[in-house]
Amino acid sequence: MEDEKIRVESLTRYYGKFLALDGVSFSVPAGQVCGYLGPNGAGKTTTIKILTGLIRPTKGRARVAGFDLVQTPLEAKKRIGFVPESGALYEKLTPSEYLRMVGELRKMEPDLLSSRIEKFLQLFGLSEHKDQRMDTFSKGMKQKVLLSGAMLHDPDVLFLDEPLNGLDANTALLVKELIRNMAARGKTIFYSSHIMEVVEKVCDRIIILDKGRIAADGSIEELRAMTRESSLEEVFSQVTHSEDMAEIARAFTREIST
Repeated sequence: MEDEKIRVESLTRYYGKFLALDGVSFSVPAGQVCGYLGPNGAGKTTTIKILTGLIRPTKGRARVAGFDLVQTPLEAKKRIGFVPESGALYEKLTPSEYLRMVGELRKMEPDLLSSRIEKFLQLFGLSEHKDQRMDTFSKGMKQKVLLSGAMLHDPDVLFLDEPLNGLDANTALLVKELIRNMAARGKTIFYSSHIMEVVEKVCDRIIILDKGRIAADGSIEELRAMTRESSLEEVFSQVTHSEDMAEIARAFTREIST
């Protein structure tokens, strides 16, 4: 498809003898917000690491914005923004210094870079902290800087792994609106999270991974129809064969109260 921004074909990844991804294939078009879910150890982070060029697949192919992550990784990375689950910042730097470093590494034009830095600092309420070293920041403030760095160059494809970590309710709402607006402009958002209600509200399509394979793929309406469940949590539990957590909690509560 001409408008595909992410395409993976038979993606397989071993860690030693452990099979983390087992022949995963899917594509994501421009303008789509695609949720990527799965239990711990299902292969979500491995997929994202491959798609952002951090690791190579054992087998299969991965392309982002039309560029192969093995053959032309730098061209793919130019068009990618990435917020990792455990963000690593150079915390001895200030937000201004960090964002300038990110922009210069991406070879952004100086005047555009300065303008973008100022706009993102204002957007996330960090202007008064722009010259403060980030080792004094809260988790939420650091997350705002990470989000700014990922979006600074207006990437074609944005990878988000638990992007709302540490954010207050208002900032979380702002990020969700930014995601919707970026998708409306034709950007592709690949969104991995354990917060089901956010995924259900924000994502156009949801891929559920289980034991390294795709267990379900479709819109929330399609997944509900397929499983005859009313919520994404219930769909997730059914397709990943998860235990009934409500019953486990009830049984435990009864046990400790006797």
